Amino acid sequence: MEEKVRYSDEELAEFKELVTQKLAVAEAEYRELRASLRHGDNSDHDTAHVFKNMEDGAETLNREELGLQASRLEKFIKGLRGALIRIENKTYGICRVTGKLIPKERLRAVPHATLSIEAKEKRR
Repeated sequence: MEEKVRYSDEELAEFKELVTQKLAVAEAEYRELRASLRHGDNSDHDTAHVFKNMEDGAETLNREELGLQASRLEKFIKGLRGALIRIENKTYGICRVTGKLIPKERLRAVPHATLSIEAKEKRR
């Protein structure tokens, strides 16, 4: 039996739907995070002066965490957009190290994956 070198057009269409759905959710979350970062936390700043420093510290930590989340989401979105390009080019699901097909289970879990588990473990 000959080893499969790429996913069929039907399989690619299935992955495209999955990636497109994940991309829509990620972009919506990213927009919300960016809006939160732009507008601050909208908390009531009429509290006593004693608590001001603690609030400022908590707000700074919160903004840093939101910034990290936004950065991770931005990277995820770029990965998903790259996956859509690979789907269109019919190179989606091919490990960039081994040249073998990445198992469907892995792609369903990590749709932007470009490495098989085998290749990923070799890079460690």
